[in-house]
Amino acid sequence: MELSRKNKTLFIDRETIYILCLCKLGLLNPVHKLMNQQEATEVDQCGIYQGRSFPFPFLLTPSGEHNEKILKNTHEGEVLDIVCEGKKYGQIFVNEVFLINKEKRFQKIMAGDLVSQRAKYAYSHLGNYAVCGEYEIELQQNLVNIQQKIQDKVKELGAKRITALTLQANPLHRVHERIIRLNLEDSDLLVIFLFRPYGFTPLIPYQLRFKMLQHTINNYFSHDKLIIVPLDDTYLSSGANRIIMDALIAQNFGCNRMVAGSNYMGLSLYYDNNEINNIFNSLKGFNMDIKIINEYVYCTICNTIVCVKSCPHGHHHYVHYRAGTIMELYRLGIPPPPILVRKEISAMILNQLFPDRFKRLEKLYNDIIPNAQGMLNNYSDQEFYLNLLDLYQTNLVT
Repeated sequence: MELSRKNKTLFIDRETIYILCLCKLGLLNPVHKLMNQQEATEVDQCGIYQGRSFPFPFLLTPSGEHNEKILKNTHEGEVLDIVCEGKKYGQIFVNEVFLINKEKRFQKIMAGDLVSQRAKYAYSHLGNYAVCGEYEIELQQNLVNIQQKIQDKVKELGAKRITALTLQANPLHRVHERIIRLNLEDSDLLVIFLFRPYGFTPLIPYQLRFKMLQHTINNYFSHDKLIIVPLDDTYLSSGANRIIMDALIAQNFGCNRMVAGSNYMGLSLYYDNNEINNIFNSLKGFNMDIKIINEYVYCTICNTIVCVKSCPHGHHHYVHYRAGTIMELYRLGIPPPPILVRKEISAMILNQLFPDRFKRLEKLYNDIIPNAQGMLNNYSDQEFYLNLLDLYQTNLVT
C-alpha cells in the first residue's frame, strides 16, 4: 500500500498488525472490529461482548509521543494510515478517539502476569488514547493459507472431531509426543498450534522448534490427519486470559475440542455439584470440549511414561519432564537422557547452542565413535552428538 500525503500516520508494531489481521479474518469472533468507548466500558465491567465472553476490550492504543499527538488532534471522519517499519499496511476510518486508563488496561490484558518479560514488552506498547472505526489491513498470507489448509483438510477427511493442541515445544520432549499420539488416535484431525513469542528470543529459536516438531511428526507419526499451525504468541494470550484466548482462536479456526494440561494457566479447576469444573463452565459462547491432561512422568519401576493418577509407585520413582530443568542441561552443554528427549532433538539443540564446538573432532571420532576412521569429512557436530548419545544407550555385558 502507498502512503497518502493527505492522511495522518499511526506507527504501530508487527504484533499489533498481526492482531488486527486475526480480527479481520474472524479469528477473534465475536469481535470483528475495534470497540468504541461505550462497548469498551461494557466489556470492562461484565466481560461480555455481543452475548459472548471476551476477557477485555479490543482496542487500538498505539504508544509513543507521535501517535499520542496525532490522536489528540484527530476527529471523526478522518482517515489515518497504519504504518509499520516504514511500510503502510492499511488505514482506519476514524469514528471516535478517547482517553483510556493505561494502568487498568494493562492489568486487564495481562490478567495477573505483571512482571514477566512479556508484561514489560506489552506495557511499553500501550498508549493513553484509543481510536476506533472501520479499518483496512493487508492480510498476512500465512494466516489466510492456514485457514484454507484447515478447511480443506476437514473437507477431505470429513472430520468431525477436530482437536486443538497448543505447544511451546521449548524443548520438545517425550511427554509432548505421548500427548500428541494419544490425541491423534482419538481425533479425526489434530491441529497443533506452535507459538512464536514477541518481545524476546528464547534460548531455542522458533525456527528450530518448528524444525524439531516437523522432524518428529514426519518420522514418528502418521501425519495424514495432523496439521502444524505456526501462531504468533501475542499479548492477547497473557496470564489467566491465555486459555480463553487460545480456545477462542482455535474454535474460530474450526476446532471443537481442545487439550489442556491440569496446570494450564487460567484453567481454574474447581469442584462443584459432585463434578470437576473449569473456567469454561462459566463462560458464554464456547462450544469446545476441553480435555484435561494430568501430569506424565517416567516411572523407573514401570520403565515407561505413566500418568501420575494411574501409576501406583511413589514419587521417589519418578523422573519429571520439566522444561526448565531440561533447558538447564542444554545451557550447560549436557544432552538429556533419551528417556526425556529424543537424541535427534538434543543433537539439533546442542548444535545450535554450541556451533563448531569440537575443534579436535578427528581425535574424538577415532577414540569414541565406532567405524569413524576415514569418515571424518562426512561428519558434523550434530552427527557426533547423535553417535555419542547412541553410546549412552549401549549395555555392557559382564
